[in-house]
Amino acid sequence: MTDTTRFTGHAALITGAARGIGAATAARLAEEGARVLLTDADPDAAARTAGALRARGLTVRARACDVTDRAAVEAAVAYAVETFGTLDVLVNNAYACSPDAPRFEDEPDDSWARDLDATLTGAYRCCRAALPHLAASGHGAIVSVGSVNGVQDFGNHAYSAAKAGLASLTRTLAGHAGPRGVRVNLVVPGTVRTTAWEGRDAELAAVRRLYPLGRVGEPADIAAAVAFLASRDAAWVTGATLVVDGGLTAVHAGFRQAVRAAGDAPR
Repeated sequence: MTDTTRFTGHAALITGAARGIGAATAARLAEEGARVLLTDADPDAAARTAGALRARGLTVRARACDVTDRAAVEAAVAYAVETFGTLDVLVNNAYACSPDAPRFEDEPDDSWARDLDATLTGAYRCCRAALPHLAASGHGAIVSVGSVNGVQDFGNHAYSAAKAGLASLTRTLAGHAGPRGVRVNLVVPGTVRTTAWEGRDAELAAVRRLYPLGRVGEPADIAAAVAFLASRDAAWVTGATLVVDGGLTAVHAGFRQAVRAAGDAPR
C-alpha cells in the first residue's frame, strides 16, 4: 500500500516529466502528498500530464524547461520555490539518446555533445541551481535516473557515457552535499516500457526473455524506487546506486540459455 503522507509539506521538481518515468514519478510523489513541478522541453505534453494529475486532485504545476539552457533551469527552480515556498526534492530524469553511427570513427561531434549536454550536464545544471534551496529545506534529496547502459554495454556510446557520468556525479555530490543536509542518490533502470519503445513490441518481447523476473520494467517500478530514495525512509542513504533492472545485470541469462541449448542439442 502506498504511504500517502511521506511527502506531505514537501515540494519536488522533476525534469523530463511529460511522459514515461518522469510522469510516473510525478504521479507517485504527488500521490504521497508532494506538490510537484513537472518540467519538460515539451511544454504542451507537460501541461497535458499535469492537467491529468490535477483532475485526480493532485497538486502539480507544469513549466517548460530545457535542461541544456542554464537560464531556463534557474528560472524553473526559482518558480518552484516561489510557487511552493520550498524545494525539497529534485529528480533528474531528462536525457537525450542519439543512435550510434555504424562505425565508431564516424560518430559526429554534435550527437555526442547533445547527449552529454542533456543527460549529464543538464543534471549538473539542475543540481547547481537547486542545491541551496534543498539545503535550506533541512531534508533535501536529489535522485537522478541513470541506466544499465552506464554499467554494461547495451549500445549508444554518448548516452551510456553520460549515464555512467551520473553515477560519478552522484558520489562526488553526495560527499559535498551531505554536510549540508542533502542526500544524493541514483536509480539505474533496465528496459522500461516507455514511449521510446512504442511500435517495437517484437523487440520488447525478445528483450523480455533476458530478464530473470520475466518481464521488462514499467515506469511505476522506477517511480517507486525514486520515491523511496527521496523519502525519509532512505534518511541514511546517500551516494548510493539502486539498480532496478529485473536482474538483468546480475544474471547473464543469454549465457545460461546458450549452455542449456548446447546441452539439449543432439550429438
